[in-house]
Amino acid sequence: MKKLVIAAALTAAASTASAGSLAEPVVEAPVIIEEAESSSAGVLLPLLLLVLVGAAISAS
Repeated sequence: MKKLVIAAALTAAASTASAGSLAEPVVEAPVIIEEAESSSAGVLLPLLLLVLVGAAISAS
């Protein structure tokens, strides 16, 4: 009976000792997906600004 207890204790100690390593975990970089913009998106804002400035000038 003593041999069975000693064998179980040594097996438990050996399994916990080799459970992991000290190596750093490998973490993958997150994937970033940029949404594509249409070519007219860069023109819309300046045109809107030009209309607002024109309206402000004509009102004064």
